[in-house]
Amino acid sequence: MSYTWLVPLPVMIPLFAAGLALALYRRPRLQQVISVVALMLMVVFSAWLMAVVDAGPIVVNSGGWAAPVGVALVGDRLSALMLTVSSTVLLSVMVYSIGQGISDGNHKAPVSIYHPTYLALAAGVSNAFLAGDLFSIYVGFEMLLVASYVLLTLGGTFERIRAGAIYVVVGLLSSMIFLTALAMIHAATGTMNLAQLSVRLAEIDPDVALVLQILLLLGFGIKAAIFPLSSWLPDSYPTAPAPVTAVFAGLLTKVGVYAIMRTQTLLFPSGRLDDALMWLALATMIIGILGAVTQNDIKRLLSFTLVSHIGYMVFGIALGSKIGLGAAIFYVAHHITVQTTLFLIVGLIERRGGTTSLTRLGGLAKVAPGLAVLFFIPAMNLAGIPPFSGFLGKVGLLEAGAAQDRPLAWVLVIGSVVASLLTLYAIVKAWNKAFWQPGTDDVPDVKLPRIMVGPAAALLLVTLAITVFAGPLYDYANRAATTMMDSRNYVDAVLSPEGRGDGHSTDKDGPGRVDESNLRDADAEEGVVS
Repeated sequence: MSYTWLVPLPVMIPLFAAGLALALYRRPRLQQVISVVALMLMVVFSAWLMAVVDAGPIVVNSGGWAAPVGVALVGDRLSALMLTVSSTVLLSVMVYSIGQGISDGNHKAPVSIYHPTYLALAAGVSNAFLAGDLFSIYVGFEMLLVASYVLLTLGGTFERIRAGAIYVVVGLLSSMIFLTALAMIHAATGTMNLAQLSVRLAEIDPDVALVLQILLLLGFGIKAAIFPLSSWLPDSYPTAPAPVTAVFAGLLTKVGVYAIMRTQTLLFPSGRLDDALMWLALATMIIGILGAVTQNDIKRLLSFTLVSHIGYMVFGIALGSKIGLGAAIFYVAHHITVQTTLFLIVGLIERRGGTTSLTRLGGLAKVAPGLAVLFFIPAMNLAGIPPFSGFLGKVGLLEAGAAQDRPLAWVLVIGSVVASLLTLYAIVKAWNKAFWQPGTDDVPDVKLPRIMVGPAAALLLVTLAITVFAGPLYDYANRAATTMMDSRNYVDAVLSPEGRGDGHSTDKDGPGRVDESNLRDADAEEGVVS
């Protein structure tokens, strides 16, 4: 039985729903229903796709043109796993934001814009994960950038406009670098199809290939917030509304990490920049967490831990081994859910305590003990305390590093342990100040809405489920890593002539020269005067 129809659904469903929500901008309740139903369908079909592609990648050629000429959508283990995790997070955040709107009243909130923009963001994320060519990944990034800017500046306060301006300038810089890389790659190889590129990049001058690799890493490194390209993140994310910050922090940087995983394993398997990536991973871990321990605002503290933990994922990729990549894939899935959960709960803390400043918060454990539990579990998970999934992911990365038994890998192993201990220190500091230090007398006497607590608690259960089912998930991640390390799986699935048309792309040396003498003969026969 063919399941090719499953592949485009994670892109088409939110796109169609975004158009429908925009058309119904005067009916906010209908917009809510459309958004929730669309994201629930995304979760179902993404999980279904994850099960189906475990037997092998599924390729769909848009418009009926055969790869590599046509635009291919490719569902494989990695993309399906990322789709499942991201759609689950997107659904939880959407329900949380609807609850926030119901609790606060939507009189001044731009709800009519929020729903279609959020769904467009979901479509952009899915498109980036399923893209079978570099230009489609670029289109996915641009969809993310436009939707992100609108969501980041909702409400129009000075701080949000300023943060949005920083975000969009950094995003445009990343897009320009990516677009330049695309032009150079097409000039050098005559294609943007990932499968065909994996063949042709091995045939061009190695120095040219190295330049192309550096340009792609620069573009994706900005998206993923790898040090020193991460300074924009702690200033941009904390100013947005809690649901927007949650989905940005949990998900968007991982799209950049995904692009690095895909291109490094499929296009540049020689690993010429692996050592450079390892140093960058170490710097990202240490600088990020040093920034976190100096913060007195819980949102900024978590934003810096986000930067630090991107370093763990880059570490796994840079190891260039199956166990390293498998551990990185598992860690990405874990971190998306945990980081999003924490930011949603910080939204509840801000609501209950009236601020996110750790110097002004205090005594919340006495007035909101349930909130203390909600924060404590994912916080310990983020810090990597056993037996949570954060601990399992870090152990996997440390084992992969130790297995290489070379000095640089050991430096990264030690750096990972240090960063983990500092994460624990930063988290305990936030926990102690927010919940246990003597509180102020002006703590708002507000009751947390169940409709906001529910989605945060549900996502917390998902993080615990990742811990409970860590074994099967780790096996799936390792199988994904195994197929990614052998590019023939991907290339054969996309370029196999079976069931495809007879499309041919431009030769990597450019189109063949036209015989001008034949043209002159033809013109003479038709009586054309030059």
